Formats: sequence, C-alpha cells, structure tokens
Amino acid sequence: MSAKPPIRRLARRLTTATALLAATAGVLSTAAAPANAHDRGPGNGHRHDRTVEVQMLSFNDFHGNLEPPQGSSGTVTEAEPDGTKMVVPAGGMEYLASSLRTARKGHEYSVTAAAGDLIGASPLMSGLFHDEPTIEAMNKLGLDVTSVGNHEFDEGRAELTRMQKGGCHPKDGCYEKGRKFRGADFPYLAANVTDEKTGKPILKPYTVWKHKGVKIGFIGVTLKGTPDVVTAEGVKGLKFGDEVQTINKYADELNRQGVKAIVALVHEGGYPASGSYNYNCDTPGAGAGISGPIVDIAKHVTPKVAALVTGHTHAAYSCTIPDPSGAPRTVTSAASFGRLYTDTTLTYDLRTNNIVRTAVKSPRAVNHVVSRQQPKAKDMTKLIGRWNKLAAPVADKPVGYISADINGRGAGSYEEPLGDVITDAQLEALSPAAKGGAQIAFMNPGGIRSDLAYKASGNEGDGVVTYGEAFTVQPFTNMMQLKDLTGAQVIKVLQQQVTGPNEAEPKILQVSNGLTYTLDLTKKGADRIVTSSVKLNGTPIDPAKTYRVAANEFLMGGGDGFPAFKDGTDKLVGPSDLDVFVAYLTAHSSKTSPLAPPKAERITVIK
Repeated sequence: MSAKPPIRRLARRLTTATALLAATAGVLSTAAAPANAHDRGPGNGHRHDRTVEVQMLSFNDFHGNLEPPQGSSGTVTEAEPDGTKMVVPAGGMEYLASSLRTARKGHEYSVTAAAGDLIGASPLMSGLFHDEPTIEAMNKLGLDVTSVGNHEFDEGRAELTRMQKGGCHPKDGCYEKGRKFRGADFPYLAANVTDEKTGKPILKPYTVWKHKGVKIGFIGVTLKGTPDVVTAEGVKGLKFGDEVQTINKYADELNRQGVKAIVALVHEGGYPASGSYNYNCDTPGAGAGISGPIVDIAKHVTPKVAALVTGHTHAAYSCTIPDPSGAPRTVTSAASFGRLYTDTTLTYDLRTNNIVRTAVKSPRAVNHVVSRQQPKAKDMTKLIGRWNKLAAPVADKPVGYISADINGRGAGSYEEPLGDVITDAQLEALSPAAKGGAQIAFMNPGGIRSDLAYKASGNEGDGVVTYGEAFTVQPFTNMMQLKDLTGAQVIKVLQQQVTGPNEAEPKILQVSNGLTYTLDLTKKGADRIVTSSVKLNGTPIDPAKTYRVAANEFLMGGGDGFPAFKDGTDKLVGPSDLDVFVAYLTAHSSKTSPLAPPKAERITVIK
C-alpha cells in the first residue's frame, strides 16, 4: 500500500483544484437500532425458541470507489465448475447499495460492518473533496460500524476525527452552499491506535450493536505496521499496538460488561492460494489455502471472538482458521473497491447471549459478487451525479491518449507496463541538470492504484486519458525527491524488495528505462537479486560509484520496507508525482499518435 502526502501538500493541491471549480461554477449507538433501519425487511429473523440467526454483511478496502472502477480494478475472477475462469465486471456504489439492500430483505437481525480503508487513495470524485462524498454514501448505505485502516490516516489524525464528527474542511471549507459535512453516522473503531502522550485510544475501541435482545460487540483494529505504510506526518503523535493483544484485552472487557458475542474487525489480511473469489481456502483442510499475517493473528486471538472480518490485502476469502482452542473460526475478506460483499450467518443463543460455534451451527460466510446486472440504487446515482458535477471541470480535462489498456494494478506481473510509464515520466522530469540530474527512478507498486483503460469511462471517447483517470492511478500526489545513492545502496534497495518485511511477499519496485536486472525466485532472500545482472544503460552498477536517484517522498522516507532510501544524501524536492505523470502523458501522446503500452522487459524473472 502507500500513503498520501503530508497534509499541507494535499491541502495545497486541493485548494488549487477548489479554486478552479469555483471559477468554472461562478454512529452506531449502544441503544437498540430500529427494526426497519437501513431498508431492512420486517421478516422474522429466523427466530426459534432459543436462537436467532443474525445476518452480518461486510466489506473492506472501498477506497472511495463510488463509481464502477475501470480496468481490472472493476472485475472479479470466478472459478467455474469445469475448471475454467470467468472475469466478471463488479463494483460501484450504486450496485453495492442495491446488493446490500436486497440481501437484508427478510432479515430482522442484520448488521453491516467494514474492515477499514473506506477512504484514502480514492478516485478524484471523492479524493478532490477529502472523501466527504464517500462518507456521505456510507451513511446512506446503512453502514453500522467499521474499523480504521491505514489509509484513514493519510491526512492525519485531525482529518480522521473530522470524518467521524463532521464539520467543513479547515482550509477548503464547505463545498456546497447550504450543506455542512455531518461526518459518519457509524463509529470508526481504533482500539490499537493510541495517543503517544496519554496512552488512550484516539477513537472508540469497540461498540455494541443491540436489537431485540441480541447484543454483539465489535472491536476494531488496524495493522500494527500502519506507520510503515503511511507518511510520518499522517501518524504523528500516534502509537499502533499489537492486533492480538488489543483484541484480547477488549474482548475481556466486553465479557465483563456482559457482552459475550464478539466480532473483530481487523485491517490486516491474508493471501489465498487462488485469485478466484469463490476459491475454497479450506482445501485440503481448515485454513490450509491461505497465508499471510492474518493467519497468525487468527490463531492467537481469544476464542471469545466468534469471527474476524479482515482486509488490507484486497484479497477475497472465506476461511475457517482454528482459534487457540483448536475450534474452527470464520475469517473473511471481500476483496476491495466494493466488488464483493460477505454474507455471514451468526447463530445467536438468546440464553447464553453468545454466538453458537459448533460443528453444526458455527458462523457460515459466503462472498457474493456486486453485479452490475442489477438495478442501480437511485439515491446513490443522485449522490454521484451531484459530486460529479462539482468535480467535472477538473476531472474531465483530457491530458493524454493511449492506443490500448496500459495495465498497472491489474497487470498480474512484477513489472507493470504502467509502472514503466510512471518511472519514465519521473526520470524525464528530473533528469535535466537544473531539475536534479536523475539517472534512475523507482516507484512503489502499491502507489499505482489502477490501470489506464482504453475504453472511455464517460463521454471523453475511447483512448482519451482524463485528469480524473490519471488521478485515480496516482491519487497521493506525493512530492518527488532526489538523493545521491551509492551503487551498493542501489543494490541494497533492490535486495530489500525480497528481504526483511518483504521476504514473504516480495514488493517489486517499478524501475525507469535503462535500469535492468534479474530476479531469481528459485533462490532465497537477498540472493534473489542477481547482483552481477544489475546494470544501468548496459553498464554494471559500480558499488563505489554515486548515482542520482529519484523516487516519491514516501519511498525516500523508507516506506514499504525500503530503509536504504533514507541513507541517501543531498536531497532535492521536486514536483508532485501526479504532475510529472500528467505532463508525460501530455508530451508523449496525441489523438493521432497515442501512447502504446510498454513491453515491460526491464526485470528478467526466473521462476
């Protein structure tokens, strides 16, 4: 993942955009929820003498994708019975709202929860307005509760507090006359995020959902490594605690209050063995088909927690990972961008006030596609249209042309064609002596949020790249930096792609034209980088020589597990990565000569 820029820079960018617009235009309570809340039907809730079935609908990593995402970001892969795979278009708030409202019908006991990153790294329509449109949509959606994710800290603690409590932006003000941002109607939970000075959680650590004798406690945490994937400004003054210790602590506290039924919302995730959303990750046994941080967390979280709703990795899974007692426990994630939602059935025992976890009645969870073949939610269409009208003067401006899809996040390979375009843009902008004399540019893959799709997203025409589409690819507007790194440090950067925190799941940087090397995945650790193959313009990198390197400020600050960048010297700050990207698209493409997808041949991969 990645992070937005320090608040002052984001504010400067958004203030400029707001000025252009102006010129163009001239909480979930501990009290019982109403039975018909959020368009829920009056069904009997499958009530029996002793138990009732509670429906828990959940999703994660929405990232402000109110409109259907473009390219691969707007599809899911479905495994077919005959062994083939089908790509299915999915996502968009108009369809997510319809899906959830349809799912709720006939369920008197229904609660909707999320596992963080609802905002941040958002497309222009939401990001331009500090994600107020997304919070407004979540209120209409009937979201009951969410944990924070790392991206909720992109603009810092004060802005997260504003997202919860409301109020106009401190610099950009209110965006519509007569409308004041009211904040989230649902609680953001941040149990493991505390103030460094006071040691107290910055938001509520948990909340209790109540309805007709049913009480379910929700504890929300983000990954303890949030400071590694967010700029220092975003997490200033905050401490991020261990996920397991925090959940166990508050599960005990809830139990002392008489709340026995508990669900943990955890913004940390896993990696299923298949990318198909309907893959059975309990093959050949419980939890056998999933790896990653969430597995260790799930194995150590107290059995008092009945289910874990997770996120962060943007993967889709519904697994049963054994808890510390050895009993299977449901652990789910609904991919990202509103393409899926999870429907979990919790059998609640009215005598014990707990969720039943037996071989017959344990929580059952299924991921469902948010299909675009269903009617749109009219209130969401209206909301999107209102905000789109405000954003249009900025978003719809053409900035380039492409001859075919240029895949980034959906490339499915370590070297992404769009990554090549982005790093070449950075190198070109910063290579002149007066601009810093860059020789190499690096880009973190998590900072590339989408593809550039050939098919038009609006009325601009096929092959036209709008400013809004470019923004969706690089929404952080991190400032570029240049530093001197020795050849040995350059090689160290490459080795950190596959060592330390990145050893289990390699994080392969995108590299600019001229830098080539071999990545040997048959080896382990640093040996995966064949040092003799690392060359710049055909000449082997000299460990003793100094090279001028460009990268965004997030990477240069050691983000994503690359501390070697911090050792560079003679720092120079350049323009934003978004400005550089847009300028490159404009300079290298036209309607008659569009930009073609690069071949992506800079990194040779041995498997």
